[in-house]
Amino acid sequence: MHFPSSHHKLVIYQLFLRVFGNQRQRNKKYGSLEENGCGKFNHVTARALTELKALGVTHIWYTGVLEHATLTDYSVYGITNDHPLVVKGIAGSPYAVKDYYDVAPDLAENVTYRMQEFEALVARTHAHGIKVLMDFIPNHVARQYASDQKPEADFGKQDDTTVSFSPANNFYYVPGQAFRSPEELIPILNTPDHFDEMPAKATGNDVFHHHPSVFDWYETVKLNYGVDYLNGHTTYFDPIPDTWLKMRDILLFWARKGVDGFRCDMAEMVPAAFWSWVITEVQQSFPGLIFIAEIYNPAAYRDYTEAGKFDYLYDKVGLYDALRRLIEGRGNAQDITRVWQQESGEFSHRMLRFLENHDEQRIASRFFAGDPFAALPAMALCASLHTGPLMIYSGQEVGVAAEKAEGFQGDDGRTTIFDYWGVPELQAWTNKGTFDGGKLTEKQHELRAFYARLIRVVTGQEAFYEGSFYDLQYVNDHGQSPSYDERVLYSFLRYTPAQRVLAVFNFDRYRSFETFVRIPLPVWTDVLQFPSRGTFRLRNLFHPEVSPVTFSFDPGNGISLHLPPQSFYFFELEQ
Repeated sequence: MHFPSSHHKLVIYQLFLRVFGNQRQRNKKYGSLEENGCGKFNHVTARALTELKALGVTHIWYTGVLEHATLTDYSVYGITNDHPLVVKGIAGSPYAVKDYYDVAPDLAENVTYRMQEFEALVARTHAHGIKVLMDFIPNHVARQYASDQKPEADFGKQDDTTVSFSPANNFYYVPGQAFRSPEELIPILNTPDHFDEMPAKATGNDVFHHHPSVFDWYETVKLNYGVDYLNGHTTYFDPIPDTWLKMRDILLFWARKGVDGFRCDMAEMVPAAFWSWVITEVQQSFPGLIFIAEIYNPAAYRDYTEAGKFDYLYDKVGLYDALRRLIEGRGNAQDITRVWQQESGEFSHRMLRFLENHDEQRIASRFFAGDPFAALPAMALCASLHTGPLMIYSGQEVGVAAEKAEGFQGDDGRTTIFDYWGVPELQAWTNKGTFDGGKLTEKQHELRAFYARLIRVVTGQEAFYEGSFYDLQYVNDHGQSPSYDERVLYSFLRYTPAQRVLAVFNFDRYRSFETFVRIPLPVWTDVLQFPSRGTFRLRNLFHPEVSPVTFSFDPGNGISLHLPPQSFYFFELEQ
């Protein structure tokens, strides 16, 4: 299995191409491409990449690359139109793939040469020393999937549609029943109430009947990997299912385009046996390829790392959820201990940490923190807890707030993935393609500078990018350190033989603390390799301009610290 070198911590920047370079400010609800505009491959310019490299980005996850169902008419280019009843929004969901072998025409300035524009983006990104990730969406396709680039590889052409399941089929069916779209869509779209699909295919989120709801992934069709879901999840993996072979060829196609890795959408909805087989197959030709699993079930982590062979897994239900509760003032810092204990050893270095992505609400939105600065201690913990990758969603670093309904997405604190839209905060930074931040406010400049400094520290200090971890929470609970509130304070050590760092966090939004952080004597002498007596220094790694503080080690009382509200410290311990 491929692993990055130990002296390299991945910093992934999720860049949703449709909105990233869009300078149009009209933002009409359910607006067309002509009305609201759309970002392009070519909008990720050399200047943009220079700035992202300076931010500290090592990998860009280009989101929305694959051709997907849309209500924009591209029939003049040989792309079939999609029915409004099976498209979400006007632009359409990038996760309703319509052609695995093509790129979204929305993203091209010259649609005829859309693939060449994508290839140029890959080359441009590589030229700036940044690697390219893209989505691999294996669980489902658009209801009207039809590849114009490789029609001979289409799904379902040889399917037996008289049965609900066959190991040889690409889809699941509801024999004798026609597909029925959600009734709620008809008045919204003012469209005919019929979409012809007979028999109905099962819906992407495992809905095995003909009438999905508006809350289902009704615009997608579930792919068949040889699992009979309606008969006890019985598996048929020998001979290798046709869907497996088709997916291997798709991954190889994009690897040959120079893509360095894949963020695998809803990986746990596809059997781990497939991942074990396909990752092995693909990495035989491309041994450096990275695979990241979107996964939400900790009980399945081992299946998707050991058997499934993924390099990295989403840390959503663990660290993201724990930190979000703390940011919102309803959490407990003890939950962080439970997270790393659950992931300890085999998983901790493989967890992809984040506070935003396209599925989650924006930190600055009124649905989350309402203030991007409220999440800075949590972001610092995401970046420093272990050696695994850190991810930032485009616009997070300038405080995107997603303050209004944008179309199908609704007013929910997320940046729409279904409609054409311009994001004001991103536009202020990109500033008509100059990427000089000329329209950012002083606070936005301050926020972006924080992210740049955080990345620089965790990728530049060996205790963070390759060091071991020691939790100090258990020796600093209220019983042992009366001034230490373990519900909102958290502390740990990161260390190598050459560097020892003490990290301390105060997640409380209003209270400051005059407290002591205890380090047990055996940890001080045996783990950190310090003498039991002597004078030591605390050097502030995040603010190196601050003079070091001198102290005498006292295992009984600990190290005296002042922790303002919503603050954190990275102290290098020096003799």
